[in-house]
Amino acid sequence: MTPEPAGEDQPEVTFAPGGYGRGVPAGIGSTQGEAFSRFGSYIGLSAFPGNRIALERSARTLEAPDDVMRLLAALPDGEIFENAAQAWEASEGRKA
Repeated sequence: MTPEPAGEDQPEVTFAPGGYGRGVPAGIGSTQGEAFSRFGSYIGLSAFPGNRIALERSARTLEAPDDVMRLLAALPDGEIFENAAQAWEASEGRKA
């Protein structure tokens, strides 16, 4: 499927809003992007918004591997995360 071309006074059409996509540093397909995707896949949507304890509980339910559990355990106490991206940014994983 190909998107229709943009009109004269409209921005270029893209499947990846904001330029986030394959080939973009830390985007889809990059090592960092894949690590974030893996991290987020072990946290259920029902855990958000939630604190470290809620995220860890969800990850245990989804049988997260030890490395993901370590990242979650290192999140700051008392902080509420609205989504996996916020938790990832607060984790040590984003530095890997």
